[in-house]
Amino acid sequence: MFCEKAIELIRELHRAPDGQLPAFNDDGIRQVLEEMKALYEQNQSDVNETKSDGRSDLIPTIKFRHSSLLRNRRCIVAYLYDRLLRIRALRWEYGSVLPNTLRFHMSAEEIEWFNRYKKSLATYMRCLGGDEGLDITQDMKPPKSLYIEVRCLKDYGEFEVDDGTSVLLKKNSQHFLPRWKCEQLIRQGVLEHVLS
Repeated sequence: MFCEKAIELIRELHRAPDGQLPAFNDDGIRQVLEEMKALYEQNQSDVNETKSDGRSDLIPTIKFRHSSLLRNRRCIVAYLYDRLLRIRALRWEYGSVLPNTLRFHMSAEEIEWFNRYKKSLATYMRCLGGDEGLDITQDMKPPKSLYIEVRCLKDYGEFEVDDGTSVLLKKNSQHFLPRWKCEQLIRQGVLEHVLS
């Protein structure tokens, strides 16, 4: 039936919880594009027949196929746009380096778009705040204190703090560090905020 595969793409995204990126459905996109090509070719032959033979009884069928083409196009654009919005949100949540589990769910074009987006965001952040720039991805929620207690969830190695001291982040070790230096590592799953 017309547009079923396109609507299934939208349902697939709807079933995925917010903040999660389902695997890119390359096969579903290909099937919808093949259906659109078939509809277009059928319409072209019917339009030619209508023009040459004067068959006006084909006009409702042509309009129906054209509406199906437009609906398929809207569904594909909505599918791709929603995925880009989710990928953009992942940049703010995880930082400039995405975990491999998320990269695995992205198409090559989406990875390329993510890389261009993060470069554009980095350029914008360098323009803000004077010589050093301003990291607008930090402090997504207003901080209550400048320092927080964190627990290391996995071995990370040395971590340099602003004053030049180094902290060795080993699994299960706890540290009292500046919030803005830790937020990125918390999002990446290296550290967790210890709530007292």
